[in-house]
Amino acid sequence: MKKKPKQIAAIICIFLLVLLYVATLVVSLLDFPGSDRLFAACLLATIGLPILLWIFIWLYGRYTNKDTIAEIFTRNKKD
Repeated sequence: MKKKPKQIAAIICIFLLVLLYVATLVVSLLDFPGSDRLFAACLLATIGLPILLWIFIWLYGRYTNKDTIAEIFTRNKKD
């Protein structure tokens, strides 16, 4: 079964998000110098990564002139 680039990107993003959740949990349980800054960075990345991915998908749709899942309102296409 051949995977499409979109599927590969989605799998990578899911893996990164799970990794960020685990890292945030581990950092929150540990106490070492600088752990508060690392925890804040993990939280920022956990929130920021999905937002950046949405923006990337939206810009890709605009660049290729296609409707994507990131569109709030779909454009009317005239055939």
